[in-house]
Amino acid sequence: MAQFNYKARRRTGEGVEGVVEAADRQAAVVQIERMGVIPVAVVQARGSAKAAKSDPAAGRADRGTSKVSVLPRLFARGPKKPGLKELAMYTLQLANLLRAGMPLTMALRSMESLSSKGIPGEVSRQLKQDVTEGRGLSEAMARQNHVFPDLVINMVRAGEQSGALEEVLRRQAAHFDRFAEVQSKFKSAMIYPAVVCVVGGALVLFFMTVMLPKFMTLFDNTKIELPAMTKMLIAISGFLSSYWWALILAGGGAVVAFRRYRASKAGRETLDRLVMRLPVVGKVVRLNLFGQFARTLSTLLQNGVPVLQALRITEQVMPNVVIQEAIARTREGVTDGKTLAQPLAKSRLFPQLMIDLIKIGEETGDVPAALSNVADTYENDLNVGLTAMTNLIQPVIIVAIAFVVGFMLLGVMSAMFKITESISTR
Repeated sequence: MAQFNYKARRRTGEGVEGVVEAADRQAAVVQIERMGVIPVAVVQARGSAKAAKSDPAAGRADRGTSKVSVLPRLFARGPKKPGLKELAMYTLQLANLLRAGMPLTMALRSMESLSSKGIPGEVSRQLKQDVTEGRGLSEAMARQNHVFPDLVINMVRAGEQSGALEEVLRRQAAHFDRFAEVQSKFKSAMIYPAVVCVVGGALVLFFMTVMLPKFMTLFDNTKIELPAMTKMLIAISGFLSSYWWALILAGGGAVVAFRRYRASKAGRETLDRLVMRLPVVGKVVRLNLFGQFARTLSTLLQNGVPVLQALRITEQVMPNVVIQEAIARTREGVTDGKTLAQPLAKSRLFPQLMIDLIKIGEETGDVPAALSNVADTYENDLNVGLTAMTNLIQPVIIVAIAFVVGFMLLGVMSAMFKITESISTR
């Protein structure tokens, strides 16, 4: 057992100091909380640390533990970054506990046992420890930036400064929920086309590598001149059967080359710009980007984050390099004393409707509300665009697959008709 010196405060605000004995620091914090006080600082006594080191039994135990834990540490993977839904659930649960009247340390302690998918209890445990030591919640979250993005950290910092932490956490939950819903709509819109493509491709591959070779045996035995379409099918089938490994290698090489090109700055900018200019799909992508920009910036400004810092965070959040560069130029313009609408209009990337609404917001002194209206407008347009894109893509894919299947059937049937005609003329 080691000794820990602690400083704490009673509910009345009176400061207290003392010494407790516990197996480790975490156990000491729990013991102090059970006394009905809020720990502020808990430090292991120096003499106690030396005594623990000089204890042979404790040393053997520590050495044994270290030997056992070496392999797990070597093969341990870094914590998985939580998704939007997980962040929304976590911030909403924390906001509910604070609204119920719990002190922050007790709320974080309760979060350790609450089911927060994607965010393990160890995260809440570390946050509680940092807050107990006197750090703010935003500072504690910044020490775990692999879990909490800058958006969360800066909004929490603004909430701490304004004294409205619970309200800020609730707004964060609503923000992440809204973006998770948009992501879900994107995925739902692409599920059916993806399934149709996979099933259609599998059927075509099965016919070309399994069924067609059986017909080829029949065609070879007839010794007749096959139609050009049938010869083309046979050549494709032979290539797939003989060089399937080359196709797999070529496909893998193409994926690797594409990823490397996508990872480069020039490649990512080119691809992001190309996606925004695609017919039908490009319109949906632009609507999503404009809505995400307006919603994120509005949320940050509403919670008291300074405009330059809000623009920097929004720039980091955006998934498109072209939009990021436009926001960076906007931030430079605002730094030089320009309004928000002026550099946005100069970029010639953002629509005029957004520029006009932001100008109105600047004139009325309520830019966050104007950006919120912009986000609502583009999110509604996005729903319509997703429906239109899905309704267009589905028949195009079905027609393309029907064309391929029809071509294969016509190639086989034309050969069968010619064989039948040759037999009837004999």
